Amino acid sequence: MGDAILTLNAGSSSLKYALFEAAADRLERVADGEIERIGSAPEDLVTEILDWADGQLGGERLRAVGHRIVHGGAAFTRPVRIDAATVKALEELTPLAPLHQPHNLAAVRAVSKLRADVVQVACFDTAFHHGHAAEVDRFALPREWQADDLRRYGFHGLSYEYIAGRMRELDPALAAGRMVVAHLGNGASLCAIHDGRSVDTTMGLTALDGLVMGTRPGSLDPGLILHLQQARGLTAAALEDGLYRRAGLLGVSGLSGDMRDLLASPDSKAREAIDLFVFRIVRELGGMAASMGGFDGLVFTAGIGAKSAEIRGRVCERLRWLGVELEDAANQRGDGRISAQTSHVSVWALATDEERMIAAHASALIGAGSDQAASRWRIR
Repeated sequence: MGDAILTLNAGSSSLKYALFEAAADRLERVADGEIERIGSAPEDLVTEILDWADGQLGGERLRAVGHRIVHGGAAFTRPVRIDAATVKALEELTPLAPLHQPHNLAAVRAVSKLRADVVQVACFDTAFHHGHAAEVDRFALPREWQADDLRRYGFHGLSYEYIAGRMRELDPALAAGRMVVAHLGNGASLCAIHDGRSVDTTMGLTALDGLVMGTRPGSLDPGLILHLQQARGLTAAALEDGLYRRAGLLGVSGLSGDMRDLLASPDSKAREAIDLFVFRIVRELGGMAASMGGFDGLVFTAGIGAKSAEIRGRVCERLRWLGVELEDAANQRGDGRISAQTSHVSVWALATDEERMIAAHASALIGAGSDQAASRWRIR
């Protein structure tokens, strides 16, 4: 076996993990899993996963553990080896990603305690979006506030990077052109990708921005926040709880933040939430296309995007004026190209694989001693 790489994607309620073998130009998934509705301490879960990995390796040594870290701020623009200074710097970004950053770092600390000799690598959801034009990321705020790195960062970068690489294999011409990728899950965003590079995205400083999500509202009028503070007396803590945990699909429907529940529900409030979700995708997609001067392809991915034919169909129906046409049978299958031959825009449904991107980055980093691009690894 070549280098063994374990990936950990720690969230607020689940922990995804995967074990990869990296050798030469191959990156092969050995096994993977997910622990949902986690109630145990991170150290207990990580102990179980490390023991599981040891059993899979059959005596081979675990070379590295790669982590998904949601917010890298301005300082972290590519994967890095984790040390104490890295953890401290990432802790300071927790207010910008309170749902994710604490859980990401808890997994890092657990591995450090249990396997101090294993290299750990941080891979950032924000990194793919570095390099935007200045006007894309700037807020129209007083200049003296800009020193605090208040700017748009964007998220879901590991997913977008995977899809960009996968499309280079499936449709090189489209991958070199203008794609809008819709990462639709409990967290949701769009990314405008031109020739494999992010040029715009719907999320901003935090993961609250952009589309309607499971429990997050997406873009809001800043005056609404002022109103809630002044007229209702809401504290910063109450606002954080409401905006991160009780808004979005859950807030509008009053039923659930899970799209599967809403699609199955006969309740009119569920339909209201779905209608808003679709409307905001279509509206924001127009902005992504404008940032590229048009678009040649649309790729749906993540839990809703890759799995819900109904949501894909409803979004594309509202894009017919742009020449978007689905092939119904292909949309129901939901794997690969789903647009009709007569469609002016190529439409795809693809599963994403953040764990594979984490493993590719970790292996490139430890193998070369420098953070070279992970593009040397075949995506599948």
